[in-house]
Amino acid sequence: MTERRLRAGTMFAKGSSQADVARALEVSRVTASQWHATWSENGLAGLRGAGRAGRLPLITDEQLEKVEEALAKGPTKNGFPNELWTLARISTVIETVTGVSYSTTQTWSILRERLGWSRQRPARRAAEADQDAITAWARDRWPVVKRTPDAAGRGSSSKTSRAPRSSPP
Repeated sequence: MTERRLRAGTMFAKGSSQADVARALEVSRVTASQWHATWSENGLAGLRGAGRAGRLPLITDEQLEKVEEALAKGPTKNGFPNELWTLARISTVIETVTGVSYSTTQTWSILRERLGWSRQRPARRAAEADQDAITAWARDRWPVVKRTPDAAGRGSSSKTSRAPRSSPP
């Protein structure tokens, strides 16, 4: 894009109209007009850099570092009842630290794009679970249970369909 702006500036310097520049560089007339205004005020130097595209972020990198420090302390240190981060909770921490309120969608964008975080889910395991007992049950008992016939005398792995129940009289 910088190359096209500079070509436009060169064309303006040679006396080309905005319409000619728009056609030659395949841009809109509005774009050519903006480039002409910039060229008129600042010359080719003004057309070199367009600056940053898009809106500026609401929180600075320094504020984001403070948010990351608060998040590193954990949810309970930030006043939440358990050690589980959610986007809503992180959004609350961001607002507390910076004074800027974000939706959960915007919060996720900040985490992913600016901090490089990824989504992680906690393993759902009971704290009381005895993994050795679970493994032994799955190895020894489950094959027996799986082969046990059901109440109608059929094996549990049977593919036969049940007859529809009749309605009570």
